[in-house]
Amino acid sequence: MRTIQIPQDLEEQLTQRATQLNLSLEAFVLGALQEIVQPSGLQDTSKAEVLAGFERALEDVKAGRISSVETLWDALDD
Repeated sequence: MRTIQIPQDLEEQLTQRATQLNLSLEAFVLGALQEIVQPSGLQDTSKAEVLAGFERALEDVKAGRISSVETLWDALDD
């Protein structure tokens, strides 16, 4: 088993976040490190699911259900 030394203030922040998520500090840190090395969203999604998502998005754009990013702030200005 390896140990690492981290600054006290960082340990306190990590402990606080782990507590909020109802996890041990070790489980929280290991989960965060695993997400960095191997993001969960990438390996859980099949190629077919990704393509289906693109097809749905394209249909939404064609049907006018999705607005361009440029118009996103227009409603806030009114």
